[in-house]
Amino acid sequence: MKYNILFGGEAGQGPNILTHLLAEVLVEQGFYVFYARDYQSLIRGGHNFNVLTFSEKPVFSNDKELDLIIALDKNTVKIHGQNLKKEGLILEGKHPNMYFAGRLFKVLGMDFKLLDRKLKELEHKYKENIVEAKKGYDEAEAHLDLPTVNKSHRSVYPKEGQDPKLRSAGARQFYSGSQGIAKGAIASGIDIYYAYPMTPATPVLGELAAKQKDENILVLELENEIAVASAGVGSSITGAKTMVGTSGGGFDLMGETLSMAGIAGAPLVFYLAQRTGPGTGVATYNTQGDLNIARHSGHGEFERVVLAPGDSLESIELINQAFYLSQKFGVPSIIISDKHCAESFFTVDKKEKITKSGKWTKFGRYNSYEKNSEGSATEDPKTVVQNVQERMNNWKVLEKETEKFEGYKVYGKKNSNNCVVFWGSTKGAVLDAISGLDICAIQVLHISPFPLKVEKLLKGKNLILVENNSSGQLGDLIREKTGLEIKKKVLKYDGRPFLCDELRKELGRVLR
Repeated sequence: MKYNILFGGEAGQGPNILTHLLAEVLVEQGFYVFYARDYQSLIRGGHNFNVLTFSEKPVFSNDKELDLIIALDKNTVKIHGQNLKKEGLILEGKHPNMYFAGRLFKVLGMDFKLLDRKLKELEHKYKENIVEAKKGYDEAEAHLDLPTVNKSHRSVYPKEGQDPKLRSAGARQFYSGSQGIAKGAIASGIDIYYAYPMTPATPVLGELAAKQKDENILVLELENEIAVASAGVGSSITGAKTMVGTSGGGFDLMGETLSMAGIAGAPLVFYLAQRTGPGTGVATYNTQGDLNIARHSGHGEFERVVLAPGDSLESIELINQAFYLSQKFGVPSIIISDKHCAESFFTVDKKEKITKSGKWTKFGRYNSYEKNSEGSATEDPKTVVQNVQERMNNWKVLEKETEKFEGYKVYGKKNSNNCVVFWGSTKGAVLDAISGLDICAIQVLHISPFPLKVEKLLKGKNLILVENNSSGQLGDLIREKTGLEIKKKVLKYDGRPFLCDELRKELGRVLR
């Protein structure tokens, strides 16, 4: 069983709170839930929608075909009605969003007490919301018969009087990729986060700002991305664990400072959340177009760590690895995510793996010049060669160190001759699409250093590249590092993420 529910309306009508409210209750009841957001660069009006997919089995993506449409405006039905299944249902009309919450809970056959409890947690306008929700619940009829799920794995609600955020130790968790980045940074001992707001990196700024007093960290918004990166270098060389965050356009501005971090040996972590470019592009939509700037931005020759999570759990683990490697080896680290990973919510039933890291305490004179043993700028050729060789040797040791982590993962039928290769947020759709098919899938998490052991798994396979860009940038990287060229490609570059049912059909076509 798998259900897909679309919540649509104008910006300001409240589709987000409806989606998240239902998602949390479903997770608490033992279901696996995934939802993604689609919104325009508008504060009011336009058309925004979320798609929530849930099942009694793990689910990581959405489908195009819909079981339910919650239409907060007429435009939602016009745009998405064609994707409704024959047996599907539309809830529409001129009502407040909490009226629809009541109707939806009744349609799903869920107890009204569950909704009442969530509205009490919201606190804001509880009396008004509960009246509308009860009206919607009473006027609806049960429509779907949800399956029984394994209650031992559900997110257990706390006892009366306890913090509503508490759950049992073994409970599933539900959080976004942005929340995962924040969780991982805190677990890594972050001291300072500098950022300038830019979608879709901004949610991490909000997450860390809300926790700065409890976690004893400094969160500071500066005037632009150049100032952010420069302040980041200054803080990192004084021993503070520092991270800076932005999207592609802001990362462009950080390029010169990234290069300075490379020669100075500054252990600075960069969070790069991709969105559609070039230029302003489609500012609130998704892409995987920035892999090359993460690898090559900054002038001159210097190494940097580049890691790419595919979901919220990996966001925790890879930002932790980024801190660990940058602190231990004095190099800049880049965690490259995207809008789909950052703003989607995932059900997590595994404990994250955290590696403790020390603090970079190599105090001395730092600058952007080649320098001698005293830290003074030098043009001596022997010293220049020596410095370059030291950086190269440091990188070789770092490459060896990364072998303790998973640089890639293998899914599906591991002995299959058919192999999908992917990175980042395409993970969810790939995993759901290959289920039950004669296909294995390889996810590359470590972009730099590249996990060369993956070459043996790729050789002799019928390879299919899946990426959210128009050029296949991971494919170019694999060819550069292994000599293997992936000719079969499934590329999507309309600003939207892959959907499970669409990708499954496309993979079938390519395999035929």
